[in-house]
Amino acid sequence: MTLYSKSDMVYNDYSWTAYRGDDSHVTGEPDSTLLNRKEGYEVLYFINMYARNHFFSQFFQFRKIEIMIRANVPTEIHSQKGIYEWIQANWNKY
Repeated sequence: MTLYSKSDMVYNDYSWTAYRGDDSHVTGEPDSTLLNRKEGYEVLYFINMYARNHFFSQFFQFRKIEIMIRANVPTEIHSQKGIYEWIQANWNKY
């Protein structure tokens, strides 16, 4: 499967602080964990997880997820699950 990578990212103001491999915040599924929209590794992981769950493989789909996270998801939605559900409910609007 094609993956979105750091060099593909639209925005260039991300912080790139890596998680430890055994970090409890990395569960593999969207949950109540907060998604820091300015942390590149978190956003990149979320984009690829969302794309994998929806069988996306086209570059524009990955990019659309990133842009939606940064420009369209309401700022009061902070959890991975909330952002995931918002993108899913609003995919066809953007």
